Amino acid sequence: QVAGAAGCSQASVVNFARDLGYSGYRAFRSALLEEAARAIGREGELAFPGDIDPADPLPTSVAKIAAADARAVRDTVRLLDMDVLQRSAGLLTSARRIVLLGMGASGLAALDLQYKLTRLGLSAQALVSVHDALPAVSALGLGDCLVVVSDSGRTEDVLDAAAIAAEEQVPLIAITGSPASALAQSSDLVLLTASREPSFRSGATSSRIAQLTIADCLLMAVTSALPDHGREALRRTRDVLEGRRRS
Repeated sequence: QVAGAAGCSQASVVNFARDLGYSGYRAFRSALLEEAARAIGREGELAFPGDIDPADPLPTSVAKIAAADARAVRDTVRLLDMDVLQRSAGLLTSARRIVLLGMGASGLAALDLQYKLTRLGLSAQALVSVHDALPAVSALGLGDCLVVVSDSGRTEDVLDAAAIAAEEQVPLIAITGSPASALAQSSDLVLLTASREPSFRSGATSSRIAQLTIADCLLMAVTSALPDHGREALRRTRDVLEGRRRS
């Protein structure tokens, strides 16, 4: 059943379990069941939130959304490779220009990251339309950097931008939930998100929360890479905004 769902051979499933350090698939399955039981013991029935049913009472739907979003944040942090995070921060801090690209719901994370980076004094531009993005990416060159946010890593517009960046030899950082996607394979650095979207949703929510978590982590990494400059830039922007508040 696992092999069928994954589209691979049964031998591949067994080899995967052994690569993880288990004697075989049965040992892996037993360990997985034990871990699931512990998670349910810690977090209750919403440890693995199921799909939202339109017939669910509103409190149940809200609880499932909250559980899925919390799990997305927790699992994304567990997946986070600190070396990749630091190297990504190094690319961003040294970049002459930063273009951030995200389509649909992923565009919200790109815009959020642009806001964070510009507050640190970096030259960052977020684009959420392919008609704006492709010309901007084609204008990138030596010393610039492209950041692409895509949960699936398969969006055609995103892949076109990645291909242009590769032709121009522009470093590409991908924020994606699909490590085997074409986007991840073509990127210099990959920051993975972890989320599972219930089928009944008006749009991506857990994936967006996971992407925003990566954006926050990148902000901290960049600030650490620019300790004095970063703190001073944040202070100046905070003071400017503070003056806009009415008593």
